[in-house]
Amino acid sequence: MIQEVAGIKVPDTRLAKDAADILREYGNDLLWNHSNRVFFFGAVNGKQAKLNYDLELLYVSALFHDLGLTKAYSSPGLRFEVDGANAARSFLQQYQIPKESIQLVWDAIALHTTPGVAEHKESEVALLFSGVGLDVMGDGFEEFPADLREEVIQAFPRNNFKKEIIPAFYEGFKHKPETTFGNMKEDVVQHFRPEYRNKNFCSCIIHSPWSE
Repeated sequence: MIQEVAGIKVPDTRLAKDAADILREYGNDLLWNHSNRVFFFGAVNGKQAKLNYDLELLYVSALFHDLGLTKAYSSPGLRFEVDGANAARSFLQQYQIPKESIQLVWDAIALHTTPGVAEHKESEVALLFSGVGLDVMGDGFEEFPADLREEVIQAFPRNNFKKEIIPAFYEGFKHKPETTFGNMKEDVVQHFRPEYRNKNFCSCIIHSPWSE
């Protein structure tokens, strides 16, 4: 197993190894490589910005952040981000991790597709968000050191990531498209089902049960 990339060491703890084993068992190569790139991108961003953050919590957050897309962890009606966050909480509770640390990981995963909020929270939450944004949409691409970016890609290849991640998202929540209301993942549903429309926020207000 790779121990260090781009000057960032993978946490060498039982907790970290067990988290990696879970993603290896229930995920696939696409999610494995993506989740690890997200970790290293976020960790490098934190190092560059000289932020104080818990590397192990960031690692677990990165490994679990898309676990809600897998059949083993996908619920019938919750957002996939919440499924991943709930899985991480259940996992961490087995290791006597402080409640505030568990909540931090839960928030990081649950909010990783929520721009305008995640980047303003605690370092672990913001760094996971930045790592996801860089790997999926190229956010901060030019500002990220090119040599370190290449080192991460060499260790965890993209392998047609652009073409494969959108279908992977859709497979993870096509049975519950209504959970994409109010977040960017509605775009994924409409990519495959152009006719699909979630409820409209303004219509919810206009047609609410209030008499006025």
